[in-house]
Amino acid sequence: MSVMVEWNLMEDAITFRDRMKMAWFLLTSDRLTNGSKVREFEKQWSEWLGVDYSLYVSSGSTANSLLVSAVKELYNLQDGDKVLVPATTWMTNVAPLIQNNLEPIFCDINLNNFSFDIEEAKYIATQHDIKAVFVTHLIGLSSDVEYITDIFPNAIIMEDVCESHGVTDPSGKKRGTQYTGGTFSFYFGHHMTTIEGGMVSTNDINLYNLMKMKRSHGMAREALPEKFELYKTQNPEIDPAFLFMTDGYNFRNHEICAVLGLSQLKRLSKNIQIRRENFDYYYQRLKDMDQFYLPQYQFGNSSFSFPIISKNGNIEKLKGMLKENKIEYRPIISGNLLRHPAFSKYELCTEREVSNVEILHTQGLYVGNSQFVTKKQIDHLFNILGEYVKF
Repeated sequence: MSVMVEWNLMEDAITFRDRMKMAWFLLTSDRLTNGSKVREFEKQWSEWLGVDYSLYVSSGSTANSLLVSAVKELYNLQDGDKVLVPATTWMTNVAPLIQNNLEPIFCDINLNNFSFDIEEAKYIATQHDIKAVFVTHLIGLSSDVEYITDIFPNAIIMEDVCESHGVTDPSGKKRGTQYTGGTFSFYFGHHMTTIEGGMVSTNDINLYNLMKMKRSHGMAREALPEKFELYKTQNPEIDPAFLFMTDGYNFRNHEICAVLGLSQLKRLSKNIQIRRENFDYYYQRLKDMDQFYLPQYQFGNSSFSFPIISKNGNIEKLKGMLKENKIEYRPIISGNLLRHPAFSKYELCTEREVSNVEILHTQGLYVGNSQFVTKKQIDHLFNILGEYVKF
């Protein structure tokens, strides 16, 4: 089998122009910590996404931690309250729940968009009092959030859109805009990058105000101006410069990465369109191969990768063929998160003998999609898949 040019999960998306903008800022600015460029990036991100408020933080993972901590405090969740999560997601969707003394309830996934299996969610509703749901829009596909809100009408909905920037619901609205809060990652391998970094967005001004304080140690001076005046009046015996209104973290990001974010954001919509066209081409090829599970076709996808889940289960053979052809691959995120030692004490809430998440874990992987992937590469991938199914 012929070997083609190496296909990485992601190529270097930081252009020379990006680097020049950062270098010029570094040479000419007298402030590098969180300041005006961070606020400009937050504003432009909110406009692009279609929300009222956004906070730039040190990573997508800290965005999750900030959102969970603030939601628990603002909405008066109690220790031990139960939060629904999918059994395949990134571990830092679940870790903040445990760290905030909430109980994750793991739901099986579907093999269409890799989010909650709706029938399993209905079963869980008969077994647990779910106070909140942390939805993951996985690998650029939109989760069926509206079905989840029908099943759990009183639950708080949080959305992780970390690797799915710009994915839309069936009506065309971007995910991460319509519920309590949404988180996004700007890690190097994602749709746009600030090297490390993330954003948490919301339309809830009170949640935004609380997260602004929690991002910076819980300090009152980080609050909205009218709130800060109120806090000073309520606490006259404490220096307002160091008045702490809540527990908090240092999740701030800095000006240089915000400069990079502003530069990258200009190309985001175009790059999402390229990823979408790649996914469409991949989908049209895959639907003719009944040896693999076919992901859901979504017009508004924001593809992060190409999922490959074999029905014959001989995934190790495929891994070897991809390695031989220098095509990088990964498990589909965590696989079955409950197989990992960090979550070994938890169980899947299911009546099924064989869960979908176990099929994904044992028979699935993904190959990277990005604005740099070509149709020639995708054609070569399908040549490999054609050879694989002969075994």
